[in-house]
Amino acid sequence: MKLGRRHPTGLRGRLVVTFVLVAVTASVLVAGIGYQLVRKALLDRAQTGAVADVRDVLQRVSLPIGTGDLLWPQDSVISESDLTDLAESLSAPDRQVVLEYGSRVRLSPGARFRLADVPEELRRQSSTGMVRQRLIIGDQPWLVIGTQVNRAGRWGGVRPTGMTVFVFVSLREEDGVLARLRVALAQAGGITLGVALTVALVSARSVLLPVRRLGDAARALGAGKLDTRLPVSGRDELAALTATFNDTASALEKTVSDLRALEAMSRRFVADVSHELRTPLTAMTAVTDMLTEEVERLPPDSGKAVELVVREIDRLRVLVDHLIEVSRLDSGAAVLNRENVEVGVALADCLEIRAWTGRASIDVPAGLSFSLDRRRFDVIVANLVGNALHHGAPPVTVAARARRGGLEVRVRDHGGGIPPEALARVFDRFYKVGAGRARSEGSGLGLAIAKANAELHGGTIEVELCEPGTRFTLWIPRT
Repeated sequence: MKLGRRHPTGLRGRLVVTFVLVAVTASVLVAGIGYQLVRKALLDRAQTGAVADVRDVLQRVSLPIGTGDLLWPQDSVISESDLTDLAESLSAPDRQVVLEYGSRVRLSPGARFRLADVPEELRRQSSTGMVRQRLIIGDQPWLVIGTQVNRAGRWGGVRPTGMTVFVFVSLREEDGVLARLRVALAQAGGITLGVALTVALVSARSVLLPVRRLGDAARALGAGKLDTRLPVSGRDELAALTATFNDTASALEKTVSDLRALEAMSRRFVADVSHELRTPLTAMTAVTDMLTEEVERLPPDSGKAVELVVREIDRLRVLVDHLIEVSRLDSGAAVLNRENVEVGVALADCLEIRAWTGRASIDVPAGLSFSLDRRRFDVIVANLVGNALHHGAPPVTVAARARRGGLEVRVRDHGGGIPPEALARVFDRFYKVGAGRARSEGSGLGLAIAKANAELHGGTIEVELCEPGTRFTLWIPRT
């Protein structure tokens, strides 16, 4: 597995890296340009001094190579001693000389260079004038100066004497100076890097402190602390951003307060209406019970009307009961009364009370007990099983097991299943799958109430498609 390179993703890291890169780049550029200027000036000075010294020595030479109308290499007037003296006059502790006169070659005392060490191009160019070239010989820097010795003839013209001089000037001292300069520049670069990093960290902290405060304030707003505000200091962009945040927080607090007030009014309205409907609904239920007893003696049309009224009153009763339960859950008035419940018995009672015993099967291990609110557990199971019976197809199974550190109850039918696009909304209030179910017996609140009661237990309800059918899974953690 290849690991991706880590890059600084935080604003603090990017600011520090950018600041350090700019500082280091500027430092490197300044140091590089300064080093090149110093190097050029140092080497040019050494080169100019060496050339001037060689030229001065050659001008003061008193050998007979300039007598008469010039002596030529075949003349024997210049002795070996003369050539040796000339080589010695040009040599110095940091210089070595190679002197060529015709077929004779003379070296300065202690010289380790030979004529073969002189580059061919330099030898060729030295016949036309004084030339110089810097070389690295044996890991040491040298300046090689080559020149033809010229003299004025008896008629005033300057003519070559046939003598060529090559002077090897050591640049070791200059190279040492440059080496020390490189070390000093490297040390200065390290100090600059440390200073830049320190300044970057301090600057990033001062710049990002307001940003960090804004982040903390935004998280506080997200946590519900709508009275969060920040002090505004300065007149820069961050101060303007802080002021905007405060204005936004104030507007948000007012909006949320208004929404909460409207929500509270809506809940009170639903609760009041539900309770107010209970009294006439009770009277209507009593009347419909009496009409049900007389339905067989009524004309057919009147009997159908009575059956319709009875069915709609039952739907209205279920809706009112659900609305009252929802209003309790929304207002926080719902209280959880846990007790040790025999799960198998609770499931059997739930089915038996609603006459579903023969329509759904139960699979529960013997002796399985759990700490539950019995009434709310009954509401959850009744809504899940009722949904499977009314909208699914047999067989409907209810299985309970102790799993994942809690109680797991699975309710499955073998019908056509819920459309995949509706899975995310099945627990929404008043949501019904398909237009054809708009007038079904359900209120559209059953699954929402089941989920709210599961969450009141600290649990969850999940839904998934099977082949065939749909499966709802209730999970309640152990306390």
